[in-house]
Amino acid sequence: MNKPRLVITLGDPAGIGTEVVLKAVRDRSLAAYDFTLVGNLDLLIDRYQQLRQQIPSTVELANPTDLNIIDVPLDQNIKNGIKIGQGNSASGKASFAYLDLAIDRTLAGDFDAIVTAPIAKSAWLAAGHHFPGQTELLALKANIDCFGMLFVGVSPHTGWTLRTLLATTHIPLDRISQALTPALLNLKLGLLVECLQADFGLQSGTIAIAGLNPHSGEGGQLGREEVDWMDGWLETARDIYPQYKLLGLLPPDTMWVKPGQAWFGTHPQPQAADAYLALYHDQGLIPVKLMAFDRAINTTIGLPFVRTSPDHGTAFDIAGLGIADAHSMVEAIKLAAELVDARSILKTLRN
Repeated sequence: MNKPRLVITLGDPAGIGTEVVLKAVRDRSLAAYDFTLVGNLDLLIDRYQQLRQQIPSTVELANPTDLNIIDVPLDQNIKNGIKIGQGNSASGKASFAYLDLAIDRTLAGDFDAIVTAPIAKSAWLAAGHHFPGQTELLALKANIDCFGMLFVGVSPHTGWTLRTLLATTHIPLDRISQALTPALLNLKLGLLVECLQADFGLQSGTIAIAGLNPHSGEGGQLGREEVDWMDGWLETARDIYPQYKLLGLLPPDTMWVKPGQAWFGTHPQPQAADAYLALYHDQGLIPVKLMAFDRAINTTIGLPFVRTSPDHGTAFDIAGLGIADAHSMVEAIKLAAELVDARSILKTLRN
């Protein structure tokens, strides 16, 4: 099998993206990987030189001269406007250009997967790019309407794999009940099932689905969505996917007890599910980040190529200090390669 061809974007140049990438690609566990970086070469070299002065020589840091790099030209005014630790329109223009080029090259067939370092949504907005995040730009350029944000983490305590899909993502809390519809949940559950089969080899298993309201509505006393349509939707979904045990609608406050036990190893038989469907951003990501803040990986499902990203932000407050933890970036690169291999194997079997 050919090695997956990975392209890694450097993210917002005012944040920790460059640092975690240069640390990650020097990790010995990635020595045999085939990857190319996308960013502005001048900024990359400058940041490397600054970091090399900050970081002890015992800490591994890749030298850009030893790497495959696609140089993204930037106007000198943009480069001059980038200040470490300060996301602004200049850094937003740079990070947008990096991802834009990486997507084009991947769609052209040059790469199998994109691994993205963090960007600042506010910097994109300041630069005139009106996207809620990188996920939406990826979907738009790939001409995909059906996509989802899946968070994956492997427990260092037990080896159990946490998989959490969000039904809705970057929308205000007061719009969630309007955004949730049977059609949307059908789409998200279908994506999750397809991902479990194609990317993780799970042709059957258990999927836990959260309710929307406290105590899943308490029979309509604490919210009507469950009794009005969500319970009926779930019964229909069970008929559509008989190979999966669909648990729900689970009270959102207790749904995460078993995955917590499975992650930390606090119960001999936690009976956690193979995947979890959360209905909105914080319902899914508060527990994910509590368990796996430095290990969870964001992967966009539904795209014609693999995309992964560390589940952390630009960390402007520590940018340039040389203290950023690259573990999540290492895991994002590994997961990207694993998913490419899994899809390749499944394609071979189907043919």
